[in-house]
Amino acid sequence: MAEMDTMTQPLLTVEDLKMYFPVYGGVMRRRVAQVYAVDGVSFTIPAGRTLGLVGESGCGKTTVGRTILRLYRPTSGRVSFDGHNIMTLDRGALQELRRDMQIIFQDPFESLNGRHTIQEILEEPFRIHGIGSSADRQKRVPQLLERVGLSRNTLTRFPHEFSGGQRQRIGIARAIALEPRLVVCDEPVSALDVSIQSQIINLLLELQRGMGLSYLFIAHDLAVVKHISDRIAVMYLGRIVEYADAATLYACPRHPYTRALIAAIPVPDPDARKDQPVLAGDVPSPMNPPSGCHFRTRCPYAVERCRNETPGLRPVPNGPDEQHLAACHRLEEIGAS
Repeated sequence: MAEMDTMTQPLLTVEDLKMYFPVYGGVMRRRVAQVYAVDGVSFTIPAGRTLGLVGESGCGKTTVGRTILRLYRPTSGRVSFDGHNIMTLDRGALQELRRDMQIIFQDPFESLNGRHTIQEILEEPFRIHGIGSSADRQKRVPQLLERVGLSRNTLTRFPHEFSGGQRQRIGIARAIALEPRLVVCDEPVSALDVSIQSQIINLLLELQRGMGLSYLFIAHDLAVVKHISDRIAVMYLGRIVEYADAATLYACPRHPYTRALIAAIPVPDPDARKDQPVLAGDVPSPMNPPSGCHFRTRCPYAVERCRNETPGLRPVPNGPDEQHLAACHRLEEIGAS
């Protein structure tokens, strides 16, 4: 695979990551198949930068994020954080590393313990890692809450007393409590109203500037990641099919799948014309993905070679971004039109 982000030393490096889940069936509960959730994904995230990971539901985005954090043990591949191979760490070392790697979950209604007050929820990371005394936590937690735009007067309330946007702010406060270096944002705004989404995105940007955070920002909507991502990786059925600077990806998408995703972004103009066809059909089953190029069954440019040969990520010819990569056999023929 071509080199990515060579100008900045990467904080996170993911190399050929694979995560296959076994499927059991029959009376003897034998393994009868496997789900190819992540099938050879590679990327880097420099310190203080954001990589947007986008694709349709079921393409493996969330699995990538959770495998990076070792919530899943991968089938194969390497994940390095600040030069340390996460896949080989024992339980104690992994516990220590998790202070630097946190996650914001998609659903703010399910990710907070409804039986705990906000004070208890935000104290939990400090208790788990043995940081500070009770008196220290009593001081730090109110400051943490104010940092995400909520009043310290709400610390004695329970999650059900907050709106969805406020709950997500509490989830963000919990994720940054230990001052991590990397945060996996697993579709953090998809369950929120559009007006609240922009507020949460702005909050994440503000925290990134103030704390030097790096983000893996997972979303299924290209419009959402446009303003927060430095670079974007487009994922389809377990594989990355295009990778580029955010501005380049929107201005010059080269993979047919990326073009279809951009064409699906709503435009507030009923007279606006769509130059690219809207994507048709459903994502094939990850238990039985198509041979060769996984996208070929939905691609208007597919030829026989696409059926027989898996395309690898390669530099886009004559592009404005030297690190613009796409996995398509027909890049030269499709061009930038």
